[in-house]
Amino acid sequence: MSGTTSIAGVIGWPVAGSLSPAIHNAAFAAVGLDWIYVPLRVSPAGLRDALAGLEALGFSGANVTMPHKTETAGLIGDLSEDAERLRAVNTILIGSDGLKGDNTDAAGFDRFLRQDAVYDPAGKTALVYGAGGAARACALALARAGIGEVAVAVREPARADRMRGALEGFSASLRVLRLEDAVEERPSLVVNATPLGEGGQSLPLPRISSDVLVVDLLYRPAVTPLLSAASAAGARAFGGLGLLLHQAALSFELWTGQEAPLEAMAAAVGAAERPLLGG
Repeated sequence: MSGTTSIAGVIGWPVAGSLSPAIHNAAFAAVGLDWIYVPLRVSPAGLRDALAGLEALGFSGANVTMPHKTETAGLIGDLSEDAERLRAVNTILIGSDGLKGDNTDAAGFDRFLRQDAVYDPAGKTALVYGAGGAARACALALARAGIGEVAVAVREPARADRMRGALEGFSASLRVLRLEDAVEERPSLVVNATPLGEGGQSLPLPRISSDVLVVDLLYRPAVTPLLSAASAAGARAFGGLGLLLHQAALSFELWTGQEAPLEAMAAAVGAAERPLLGG
């Protein structure tokens, strides 16, 4: 690192377990950029000051992770269309005119579906567990891709109100149901965008057949109860690392203007996760 090194980082609380530094530093090295990416441990009380300090400290870009995405959208005046729709920021661009808030989750989920899962949502039906920022991003990607219907399963239906705003103007129909009623659904795509499964908890699942695509946005543990159920049914199943990589790649491209080296980024994730898996 030198006086000419461009600095980026991830703002979170906590942030010690983030894979973003490994992903982005591998990407910068792979394309020969004099950039460095650092974790930024920022408490909720310090978020406003931290955002103001990015420009003063000469940062070239930043990511935002939990629990700051929604509050960051309220603190940055210049928002992209997706950040505005989702009321969440996960990527900050820093220029001479200040900060711009963006969100790469929806576009990242679309890239994941098309490139990794080789799945076209047009005209199909999806069951999405959860109504938080990640769930809204997935639903927005699906609506933009022409999905016919999104059913959202939540414990409290009122929590899906922001989902309606995110999908406003798209032809996809949105149906909100209670979590336990998900067992009655017959979707072609199932997405878990909740923490359920981190500690071995099971979701109330619909009948999963071999022609259903299942995506669990969790990537720890590597095999969740949902992924196990999908595998047992012969369905194609993916964990959350695909979305993580594609949304990171889009952030990289926004900051640098260069195509992201996905292979190097994926290799960095594998190396970072291997000690946790005992490998």
